[in-house]
Amino acid sequence: MGWARTMLAALMLTILLVPSGCSSGRYLTNRRVRANPLEAPLQLMARQGPQVSERTWNTLRRYGLRETYNEDTSLCLDQIRSTVAQNRDAELIHALSELSYVEGKKAERQGRQSTAINHYAFALTQSYDYLFSEDLRETRNQFDPQFRATCDLYNESLEDTLRLLCSENRIKPGQTYRVKSGDREFVVRTEMRGKWRNEDFAKYEFVSDFEIEKLRNRHTTYGLGVPLVAVRRPTEKSDPREEYYPEGLSYAVTALMRCEPPKADGKGEVNTCVLEFFDPMTANQVRLADHWVPLETDLTTPLAYFLDNPKFRERNAEFEGLINPADAEKNRGLYMLEPYDPNRIPVLMVHGLWSSPRTWMDMFNDLRSFPEIRERYQFWFYLYPSGQPFWLSATQLRNDLADMRKVFDPDGRDRPLDDMVLVGHSMGGLISRMQTIDSGDDFWKIVSDQPPDKLKGDPEQRDKLVSTLYFKPNRSVSRVITIGTPHKGSEFANDFTRFVARKLIKLPNLAVRTTESLVGGNPDFFRDTELLTMANAIDSLAPESPIFPVMHKAQYDKNVKFHNIVGILEDPSFLQRRAGEGDGVVNIKSAELPIAKSELAVDADHTTIHMTGKAIFEVRRILLEHLNDVDADDRVADGNGDPAFRMVSDPENSISR
Repeated sequence: MGWARTMLAALMLTILLVPSGCSSGRYLTNRRVRANPLEAPLQLMARQGPQVSERTWNTLRRYGLRETYNEDTSLCLDQIRSTVAQNRDAELIHALSELSYVEGKKAERQGRQSTAINHYAFALTQSYDYLFSEDLRETRNQFDPQFRATCDLYNESLEDTLRLLCSENRIKPGQTYRVKSGDREFVVRTEMRGKWRNEDFAKYEFVSDFEIEKLRNRHTTYGLGVPLVAVRRPTEKSDPREEYYPEGLSYAVTALMRCEPPKADGKGEVNTCVLEFFDPMTANQVRLADHWVPLETDLTTPLAYFLDNPKFRERNAEFEGLINPADAEKNRGLYMLEPYDPNRIPVLMVHGLWSSPRTWMDMFNDLRSFPEIRERYQFWFYLYPSGQPFWLSATQLRNDLADMRKVFDPDGRDRPLDDMVLVGHSMGGLISRMQTIDSGDDFWKIVSDQPPDKLKGDPEQRDKLVSTLYFKPNRSVSRVITIGTPHKGSEFANDFTRFVARKLIKLPNLAVRTTESLVGGNPDFFRDTELLTMANAIDSLAPESPIFPVMHKAQYDKNVKFHNIVGILEDPSFLQRRAGEGDGVVNIKSAELPIAKSELAVDADHTTIHMTGKAIFEVRRILLEHLNDVDADDRVADGNGDPAFRMVSDPENSISR
């Protein structure tokens, strides 16, 4: 019977409190056949394929080579090379690249890998020739579909070359590959571009092998290169910075090959190519043969690859964070999904009740798809046990931010850290607001009329208790965005749910015993002992909680700007209507924030409001406004000073597909 009552209580709590939209399930799945834009035009998967395109057939016919191709492919390719040496026809060069790629596919099907590499490498150099040779400048037409088809030939030839060159998809920047195939020899030198080191990654995967499942948008750009998933290699555990990077973290990388086409009769010649690895977060254009060329990028698949990591799912256990804050405490902290950058402003995202950083992934994925956002901002996430009172989590965040600063900027030289933006959903908005409060002794007076220095007990225990009730503004925080936040509490935190929560939520035993020891050792000292010894997250969100009036009266840092996003459902369900007009959990009267500089209403429920396009675009607007306040001058990132690649802040350069 006790088990049944517990299960019933858990069920009721689930229904009434509504989880924050995080759910289990795969973020991506393996494709049966990798994505390849040449599959349809070249019939790569057809039984009679692969086949060259109709346009290439016409080119062969025009040069009298169609019959030769049907009778002796090698002879036909040699004749085309000789013809190209005499007649620099873009149509013929494209045909040579396409024919070489098709022959590479045929050889690979037959298990002749050396021959396949030879054909892919030649297709790669010929497509490079078509795209960048100076003598084709006048005849090359970027509006011709053939131009994009040649870009696809370049990309897919490079990817197939890499797949065959690197056994088990292992690619090692910093090494040189010498590939001898038939009558040709290729030397491939690999180099890492930007701030990464050759040893920073443990392995690489091809994004074309995966299909996105959960993230709502896939953000890519079209250009040249092969998008990869680069899995980060952890550094030494003695490095204190390592604790801020989750295990199995993966980044987006684009591989690009600079190559010169071999001479038409250059049998036995050594062709040198440079394989480069770019960070699309800092460069989306590359200088090739005196042309600025956009990179082919995929920012979403590497993110989904990391989110699918079992270690990440284990760390972001939302139910444990709510029901068992004691065990979840071990995972608490600030987390970075990209390398710390002293030149970019942090945006710290704070989740709400029964939630984790997973809830932010759609917003994170969408926001960084805008070059003007990722150029100037870095995104961090805060994970905390959501079952504990929000003011305790606010205290811990304050301390964790201070510890982070000591690790990454001990001398206080990184100016962007003082322009930090906090974005909080639901209870996370309250935790974020409390970073800007100068409470004086207002919170302390809720529990006692006596001054803190008269509290008897172990000094360390006393200091810990007092610190949870005294707040000073964090000078690093300059803007706060709250989304679906119960600024005056939520009606769902009522007597029944609070009763159930006290039965289910397991607060840390040590913390409870410590507080009870101080309460017991100081009779008649505290006015509200229940708030100290029994309060959990549900208690803290009750509208009658004495915390809310004090929060509204408290002094806020005048330099901080607040913004608010609220949910107002146009067609609420029966249960959602119980909360009154609002998002189904937080009514509009509680969600409003009078001190906010801007406030936007969104037709969305409490669990998904921060995932909607309207809310995400509003956060983008606020972040751009913040940049204007911080620095009115436009700035273009130049890829760490390297003139060979750059970031262009053009929203049109980011395409969802």
